[in-house]
Amino acid sequence: MTEVSPTTIAERVVEAILAQKLAPGERLGEQALAENFGVSRTMVREALMQLQARGFVEVQSRRGWYVVEPSAEEARDAFAARRIVESGILAEAGRPLSKVIRKLREHIADEKRAIAGADAATRAFLLADFHVCLADQMGHRLLCDVLRDLTARTTLAATLFQSKHEASQSCAEHTAIVAALEAGDTARARQLMLDHIGNVEQALQVDATADPTADERLRTTLAPVALPRAAR
Repeated sequence: MTEVSPTTIAERVVEAILAQKLAPGERLGEQALAENFGVSRTMVREALMQLQARGFVEVQSRRGWYVVEPSAEEARDAFAARRIVESGILAEAGRPLSKVIRKLREHIADEKRAIAGADAATRAFLLADFHVCLADQMGHRLLCDVLRDLTARTTLAATLFQSKHEASQSCAEHTAIVAALEAGDTARARQLMLDHIGNVEQALQVDATADPTADERLRTTLAPVALPRAAR
C-alpha cells in the first residue's frame, strides 16, 4: 500500500481538477479529506497549503478551503503561459522521435476509447494529460510539473466558463500535432499546438465586460447612484 503524504494528497486533488471532478468554488473539508485518505487533519492542512501555494485552493476566513475560481484575466494568463511553454517544447524536437510518436499515439488511442465510452472524468483527464505526456516524452522532465499545473489552471477556467470545445475536436487536434511530428515538420507541429490552445481558449464563454480592470471596477464602484426621477 502506497504511503500517503501531503504531496500525494495534493496530487490527487490536482488529478481531480484535471478530470473535472472538482469544480471551481467547491469546498474541500479538512475532516472529510482526512477520513478519505485515512490521515490526520494536520497532514491534510499541509497538502492544502501546498495547493494554496500552487494557486489551486484558497482559504476563506471562518468558512474553510475552496477550489479557486479563476478570473478571466487569470485564465488568459494561464493560456498565454501554456503557449510559451508548449511551443518551446516543440521547437526543440530535433532528436529521433519514433519512441515519442509511439507513446503519443497510444495516448491518443486511450483518448478515443474514453470519448467513445461514458466516463467523462477519464476523458477529461486524458485530454489534459496529453500535453504533460508530450513534455515527458520529449525529455523535458522539469517542465512536466509546470505544464501539469498550467493545464489544471486552464481546466478550471474551462469548467468555470463552460467551454464549448468538444472532446472529439481536442482529440483530432492532438492527432494532427502528432502527425506533423511524425512527418518531421516541427514548424507545423508548433503552429498546430498554438492553434489548438487558442481554440480551447476561444471556446470559453467569457463575457468581455465581466472582468473589468481594477481601475474600471473602482470607477464603477464610486459612480453616483442613479436614483429614479419622479415624473414631472
